[in-house]
Amino acid sequence: MRTAFFIDGYNLFYGLLANTQYKWLDLPALLSHIAQVENPACVPATFHYFTAPVQPKLATRGLLSKQAQDTYIRVLKAQGVEVITGRHQLDPAKAPRYVCPNTPPSRQDQVAIWKLEEKETDVNIALSMYRTAVKQASQPQNQRIQQTVLVSADTDMGPALQALREDFPDLRLGVILPHREGIQRVAPGSLQNHAHWMRGAGSRRQS
Repeated sequence: MRTAFFIDGYNLFYGLLANTQYKWLDLPALLSHIAQVENPACVPATFHYFTAPVQPKLATRGLLSKQAQDTYIRVLKAQGVEVITGRHQLDPAKAPRYVCPNTPPSRQDQVAIWKLEEKETDVNIALSMYRTAVKQASQPQNQRIQQTVLVSADTDMGPALQALREDFPDLRLGVILPHREGIQRVAPGSLQNHAHWMRGAGSRRQS
């Protein structure tokens, strides 16, 4: 079962790696293992990693954060991973002032903030998954992708999985949630409803 993996880089980092000592994750090895635990017939075919360049002025370690990201991307590319980059957008905005947990937010009490948003990543992942599926009809039978695995817990990807499930009924869909062990989280229903299987990054099947 030839399998294509589509990895949301920031979702993976903040869900699994941030605030840990484990930053240099061997993605092809980990994802191949998880998919083969789910189905030993899985044959990893392609890996697609989606991210946006770090902005040093907003990163915790400044330029060092960007250098680390650049190095990691070079390592991924050396392993045959395709890296697709989006961008960050920083705009002035307003948000309700935080007072305390018992005080609800109020639009009448707002403060000025800088709003940082990652742009294009969700669209890039959705388009890449769908275009990969479309191209399979023109591929030789032994080179066709038979399974797509999304590595993300972002519920915004639900419509993309739904479209794949409806338009390509023979394509198997999996989701790997980048959740670290020891943190209890509910499996996102909008992803689970359209996937054939779902697992956590610890290789545990999600109910």
